[in-house]
Amino acid sequence: MDESQLSLRLSRAASYVEPGDRLADIGSDHAYLPCALASNNRITFAIAGEVVEGPFQAAKNQVRRLGLADQISVRLGDGLEVLSPEDDVTAITICGMGGSLIASILDNGFKKGHLTGKERLILQPNVGERTLREWLVNHEYTITAEEIIEENNKIYEVMVAVKDPLLKQTVTESYLMFGFHLKEERSAIFKKKWQKELEKNRYILDSLTHSSADQTTKIKKIQAEIQKIEEVLK
Repeated sequence: MDESQLSLRLSRAASYVEPGDRLADIGSDHAYLPCALASNNRITFAIAGEVVEGPFQAAKNQVRRLGLADQISVRLGDGLEVLSPEDDVTAITICGMGGSLIASILDNGFKKGHLTGKERLILQPNVGERTLREWLVNHEYTITAEEIIEENNKIYEVMVAVKDPLLKQTVTESYLMFGFHLKEERSAIFKKKWQKELEKNRYILDSLTHSSADQTTKIKKIQAEIQKIEEVLK
């Protein structure tokens, strides 16, 4: 198995794993990502973490089938609890989950000491990107790279974060909502995503204005969001 066999979203996440990394892939889904990286000799060691027995067994079978059991340790556990200090992990990937869930996994790992701040975080939220950015910023991480991609008619974001006191990042509401790098790049996929969000919000606003109940607070909130999206799409 190599990186060419990964889905687009996983291959883009893989591109931020550096040669020689010791990787922890949380929610590993058959261990596809660590298997591809190990097969290409991109990493020296990996942990494939799963919280559910079925996917855990599937990941173990995949690693065994490819003859990678010496390089990849498949572990059953909740989030970052599968890590131990002697693993000396240099990169953590968490892909294919909502931003709120990823933030929760990181938060639990931070509180229990499994997340040290030395690891590069490579995250691929399906939704809830703002929630994840807020967690990273609040815990003094700098988002060093972001990508937005489209695969199978779905739009995904990838973000990379490190904790480095030498790196400074301007934080605004707009950057949290639209992305520190994505907002500046404003790619065609970025515009497509936020055009859809704009249309959805306009539909919600129309529904609220025709409601018989008092929707003043909700209307103001949606109007403010519409204004922000319109400004970034100009």
